[in-house]
Amino acid sequence: MSKVTSLEQAVQTYGVEHWGAGYFGINKLGDLIVRPARNDPRSADLKEVVETLINKSKLKLPLLLRFPQIIASQIKELNVAFSTAAREFDYQGKHLAVYPMKVNPRREVLETFLQEGSKYGYGIEAGSKAELYAALSLNQAPDSLLVCNGFKDETFIDLAFVGSAIGRRVVVVVEKLNELYTFIRRSEGATYRPMLGARLKLYSRGSGRWEKSGGETAKFGLTTTETLEVIKVLREHRMLDDLKLLHCHIGSQITDIKRIKNAIKEAARVYCKVRKMGVEVEYLDVGGGMGVDYDGSKTSFEASANYNVQEFANDVVYTVASICADENVPEPTLITESGRILTAYHAALIINVQDEIETVIDEIAPADVDEDDPQVIIELKDLRDSMTSKNYREYYHDALEHKDELFTLFNLGYIELEDRAKGEVIFWQIIERVEQFARAAKFYPEEFEDLRKLLAVKYLCNFSVFRSVPDAWALEHLFPIMPISRLDEAPTEFATLVDLTCDSDGVIDRFVDLKDVKEILEVHPFQREAYYLAIMLVGAYQEAMGNYHNLFGTVNEAHIIIEDEAFHVQKTIPGHHIGGVLELARFDKNFLSGGFQRSLAHAVKSSRLTEAESEELNRVYESSFNKYTYLD
Repeated sequence: MSKVTSLEQAVQTYGVEHWGAGYFGINKLGDLIVRPARNDPRSADLKEVVETLINKSKLKLPLLLRFPQIIASQIKELNVAFSTAAREFDYQGKHLAVYPMKVNPRREVLETFLQEGSKYGYGIEAGSKAELYAALSLNQAPDSLLVCNGFKDETFIDLAFVGSAIGRRVVVVVEKLNELYTFIRRSEGATYRPMLGARLKLYSRGSGRWEKSGGETAKFGLTTTETLEVIKVLREHRMLDDLKLLHCHIGSQITDIKRIKNAIKEAARVYCKVRKMGVEVEYLDVGGGMGVDYDGSKTSFEASANYNVQEFANDVVYTVASICADENVPEPTLITESGRILTAYHAALIINVQDEIETVIDEIAPADVDEDDPQVIIELKDLRDSMTSKNYREYYHDALEHKDELFTLFNLGYIELEDRAKGEVIFWQIIERVEQFARAAKFYPEEFEDLRKLLAVKYLCNFSVFRSVPDAWALEHLFPIMPISRLDEAPTEFATLVDLTCDSDGVIDRFVDLKDVKEILEVHPFQREAYYLAIMLVGAYQEAMGNYHNLFGTVNEAHIIIEDEAFHVQKTIPGHHIGGVLELARFDKNFLSGGFQRSLAHAVKSSRLTEAESEELNRVYESSFNKYTYLD
């Protein structure tokens, strides 16, 4: 196969042109590349980036690569989309975005967002006291909003008042009526106070895995009756002018644009009715949920979205404009909280394959058959040796029956362990031949679809699913995964990925595909040399949701800036060392060292160790404290 054909096959196999959104591609060297903006002529070779970080920056894998320019590019796209929609539909209101800190609360991500977003008056959304505390320290644009969502106590609301006092345009969104009463009490005697918002519990629901975030049974939001009560109470306290925002949210990763339209219609109608009640609401916050097309299929499948940013903006602007015209009320400033679409593309996790785990290793197993072997083994050998393209389907079914017989005879004690090993090897040799014949057939028989997964090797990879891609484990969420090099070679192996944790759930065996979900990943043969895989689009939620299962910590991190003819490493951030992650489990250094020293002293006292041996063991133990939690 020519190199050009192999490159074309790689593009098709891994779908990079579909899910890559113009940010990712494959170069003529067969390496995965990343661009700072969609379809930008500038690019960086990921293999070169990784090798630079290993050789010059002395970073070990796994590595999280951030590309801040992609966040900036996504922010620009969002702004352009709403500006274009406003011009097309003659929308008189503005658009402002706020970044939900829960999507990725890393300081560097927030600073990148504010650096670019401040050009357009974009602000922050905080959903907890800790998030608000951090947000108050960041430099926001003067005209941007700081929207406070989530359930609130007095401390939360006090912090919001602090924000207002230092000049931030804070909005406290009321989720429950008791929050309103706390806000009113806190307002007494206050020179500055935040604006108020009310979260609506819409009848409309989203689509996809998080559709339960909306609808009548949603966790958050005020019912119609409660919304009217908020207006009544504020009117009684002569604070109705404080209510400036109405908020709604129907879920994350909304896959179907029709669900968005329905929710916006309902929210816009509520806004208009509230305006007609004499409440001068200025902002309509339509929440987040804009979907990322992880698998590139552009469908309403849960790992995709059947719309793009411009279509989202068009539908929101047009729907609100139409209903406001119908109700003859002013068009509000539209607020969006779509964090996933802004951050997902900017980060990639690079992992290395440590080894392969095969179902059976026939190179070292006893596979020679003679006349003294049990009859079931002789019959399996005959099936293997006489299989052809005409009889392979029949022989496949015969082999399955013989395998069951083999294990039955072993369990009854009629054959030895060596016989079982020999029978297993021959059975897997038969399965491999069956798959080869099936692959060569004009039409791949449907009954053999499971064979590829059955024959797939398990690539042992240097990472933790639970730490770096928890949604793949908890929600079976799909992320694009592919090699970063050798893409000019045809992948000839099928694999699933297993991580380092002592947990059977630490696997990835579902992969993106344009038409379906693949249960195997096409890979190149493992050759005991560096082989890197990239798990793409992990910039949203994964770091915040990751856990420390088996005490694997955060990974090494590098921020990469792409220039005209090169890239440069803007920053590197070390991942957890053993001591650091142990501290999260409340094992401080003094406790650990003290306990180990006592064990050494006891071993010396009992003559198990000499003083010299004790000192050497202590040196090994203490030096491990600052080692990376992943494999070297």
